[in-house]
Amino acid sequence: MNLLAKNSPFDLDQPQAYAQWRAAKLATQPRCVEDLIVDVADPRYLSAGERAALLHSCARANMVIYRSPVVEEDKALPRLLGAQLGLHRLDANWLADEDGISPIAVSSRAAGARADFIPYTDKPIRWHTDGYYHPLSRRIEGMVLHCVREAGVGGMSGLVDHDRVYIALRDANPAWVRALMAPDAMTIPERTDAHGVARSAQSGPVFTVLPALGALHMRYTARTRSINWKDDTDTKAAVAFVEQLLSSQAPWIFRLRLQPGMGIVANNVPHERSDFTDDPQRPRLLYRARFLDRVGAPPVPNRHASQAAQPELLA
Repeated sequence: MNLLAKNSPFDLDQPQAYAQWRAAKLATQPRCVEDLIVDVADPRYLSAGERAALLHSCARANMVIYRSPVVEEDKALPRLLGAQLGLHRLDANWLADEDGISPIAVSSRAAGARADFIPYTDKPIRWHTDGYYHPLSRRIEGMVLHCVREAGVGGMSGLVDHDRVYIALRDANPAWVRALMAPDAMTIPERTDAHGVARSAQSGPVFTVLPALGALHMRYTARTRSINWKDDTDTKAAVAFVEQLLSSQAPWIFRLRLQPGMGIVANNVPHERSDFTDDPQRPRLLYRARFLDRVGAPPVPNRHASQAAQPELLA
């Protein structure tokens, strides 16, 4: 269980603090996906007003969608944008390019290992947060996803503020929140390859309270393979509730198809992607950057990226 600050809204023994936080959260929530969109002239060089608007959206919804006319293939864009929003500690996985940015596109088996991992295919990606298989010392807190070329057909993104998931879960049954905050709620088994253990087993909670900020973090995947949930009644019920919730048409689950020049900046909110068909002349291409920082927050000392992590495997 997290060590929570006095009067934390995430302390199950502080219902009044929770009620106040909940009311403030719901009062400022976006009501449709258009409420999340901020127009910017160039994400690499934000004006003071553009930066303030992006930070404001992330503060109220843990995410923002920017829209710009910048459509060239500039891999520096997510890094430059992130740096203006407090995202400095880039965390690269082993399939990212040398600059730490991952070009997300369909990869053929002839091109190497990327084809074995679901982000580099045209298959649907189920609800997840990035780096859910990381140890807590390498918790992915912020991310930038920039669209260079959209899919020919399909490729819809789904996004949900994890604070809203927490509220729905706690309103339904506080015991389910307690279960998903347990340090062994969710375990990703070790992964082996020809050289031995490529990634050790990782256990951790679904919901964590970031101690320096008092903000909520969520670690989650809807995958049914290569994941072990704690075998108790409350955990099982909580997982089933979250899965049903994310499959619903709740108005605060936002969906859109990113267009060239658009992108997402988020505090690693749960997200999904539908399957798609590429235009052979203009195949889908996005740039992804993942960070150990939260949007708008100063770096947390004594945390750093260590060895590269494994991305999400094909289901």
